[in-house]
Amino acid sequence: MANNDQSKVVIVNKKLIVEGNQDKRVIPELMEANGVTWEKGKEPVYIEAYGSDEFINNKKISTRLKASGLTHLGLIIDADENPKDRWQSIRNACLKVKAIPKSIDNLPEQMPETGLIINIPNGTEFIKFGIWMMPDNQNRGMLETFLAYMIKDESDPLWQYTQEVVIEAKARGAKFINSHIDKARIYSWLAWQNPPGRQLHNAIQEKILDPQHPKAQVFVKWFKCM
Repeated sequence: MANNDQSKVVIVNKKLIVEGNQDKRVIPELMEANGVTWEKGKEPVYIEAYGSDEFINNKKISTRLKASGLTHLGLIIDADENPKDRWQSIRNACLKVKAIPKSIDNLPEQMPETGLIINIPNGTEFIKFGIWMMPDNQNRGMLETFLAYMIKDESDPLWQYTQEVVIEAKARGAKFINSHIDKARIYSWLAWQNPPGRQLHNAIQEKILDPQHPKAQVFVKWFKCM
């Protein structure tokens, strides 16, 4: 909104589309812990929360790619319960976008384990277009599944117990839906830390979750290459 009678047009060169506000809070903390400076007002990329089911649409992707001054566009979505179908829905949408070069290298049949990054011709320049499918481009899950990879010791008895308790709670009538079991697990585990019940982004900031965990580094590398 303009304060005076003149409006200011803000050109965003680098944009990252994510599923929700948790992603918006988690990603800056994770990247800052891995050497990416993230100052308010000087963010390296603008993150926009935009439900993936709404965004997986060739018209919306095409519109974003036509934005004035755009040099980078990333899309982070959850694999949910069927990563193969999820990738196919994204791929099919991208195949309908005229700007995206159609080749098996650009849009492979299977999502690459390291995420997707391609160059889209834009006049004499290129737009970098990237896709990451949480948790790891291959398996079912979501942001919370990815964050569980950052537990310092996956064989830790408390983490093992957490998984058992969540299953038992569901059997006893816990209301969370089956597809949200990973959310229930990570939040239950965080409830038993010191201090208890930290938010996901705080857990990274305070190193309750390990931002340098090897399983997180594939995503970190994808982000930095974007």
